[in-house]
Amino acid sequence: MAPLPDVQVLLGVSGGIAAYKAADLVRRLRERGCAVRVVMTAAATAFVSPLTFQALSGHPVGTGLLDPAAEAGMGHIELARWADLVLMAPATADLIARLAAGLADDLPTTLVLATSAPLYLAPAMNQQMWRHPATQENLARLRGRGVRILGPAQGSQACGDLGPGRMLEPTQIVEALLADRSAAGAETGTDPRSAPGPGPLAGVRALVTAGPTREPLDPVRYLGNRSSGRMGYAVAAALAGLGAVVTLVSGPTALPTPAGVARIDVETAAEMHAAVLGRVGAADLFVAAAAVADYRPAAPVAQKIKKADTQLIVHLVRNPDILAAVAALPDPPFTVGFAAETERVEEQARTKLLAKGLCMIAANQVGAEQGGFERDENALIVLWADGRRDFPMMPKTRLAGELAQLIAERYVASP
Repeated sequence: MAPLPDVQVLLGVSGGIAAYKAADLVRRLRERGCAVRVVMTAAATAFVSPLTFQALSGHPVGTGLLDPAAEAGMGHIELARWADLVLMAPATADLIARLAAGLADDLPTTLVLATSAPLYLAPAMNQQMWRHPATQENLARLRGRGVRILGPAQGSQACGDLGPGRMLEPTQIVEALLADRSAAGAETGTDPRSAPGPGPLAGVRALVTAGPTREPLDPVRYLGNRSSGRMGYAVAAALAGLGAVVTLVSGPTALPTPAGVARIDVETAAEMHAAVLGRVGAADLFVAAAAVADYRPAAPVAQKIKKADTQLIVHLVRNPDILAAVAALPDPPFTVGFAAETERVEEQARTKLLAKGLCMIAANQVGAEQGGFERDENALIVLWADGRRDFPMMPKTRLAGELAQLIAERYVASP
């Protein structure tokens, strides 16, 4: 992805073990041409020295709201005005709770209230703290105010637990930040994706999901599916070719990022859910082409499962339904779903279209001799409330172009 020079990032660091990653985050942001200023909570200074961030950012680090030297010129107001965007990384459960309540009891939280710049949070906490209803309610409240949530990732944690709550890696955070600004058509920066090209979708902000998801069973194994991501990537490329500003949220694939498309990498269904809901508020069009796992292991094991008994019983729990969540938003984008079925393809797709309140659905048969997962070609039945169109078996790149044209037609004709 091209850099966005001269973007001014105010980085807030709160007190968690992931604070050490914030040092590398400063370096990664500056590599992309961003100017970075850092403020820290008191707890954060117990994990990383302010001097580290001063050396990496090239600027003094703010650690106290009532610093006489800084506040002689109302320093916190100047910082708030300086920022093009505010990023809290790591964002602990405590910081998220204080932001949700609108508190201003230290320098980072005061700056959030004093700035008009967009706010991004990169959560980092124990998996049980992340799952706690209070944390989820606080996040929902912040999302409702337009705050973007980046992550968290899922995996092993410093406390020994395994699950969601790891802060995204610095490179992932930078890619997500720059992709989000590009997709929103930010005035600052020079990424060509911020300028829409010609076509029926010129300037339309499209969010596309693609690829499989992986649900960890232990540090070695995961539950996945056969999706290669080819269809979703081809759709993203085709929409960009029609002038849309496209952000692609992708599960694990070996595919290159389509030209002119901003890409966000995720692994699990929970990560994809968070990435989509954190960005869909800025989208005009949402195409859910990913093969998202419906279930995940209820309790991933921290150590590799050894062969012992002749049977292994794994308890599964439901993953959040990303497509249904988007379609149920108070002001949803034009929403296009996919249905991969092994039987009664049209019947089941029509049921899904109506049950979830989608604008369109593209259905295909998987598991047959032709088309479907891990193939270069596919066929689709595309349905909407009062119509349908059939696309015969053809290469996925061509099929994606045909589908994108149809989506554009229906989107332009929609109320």
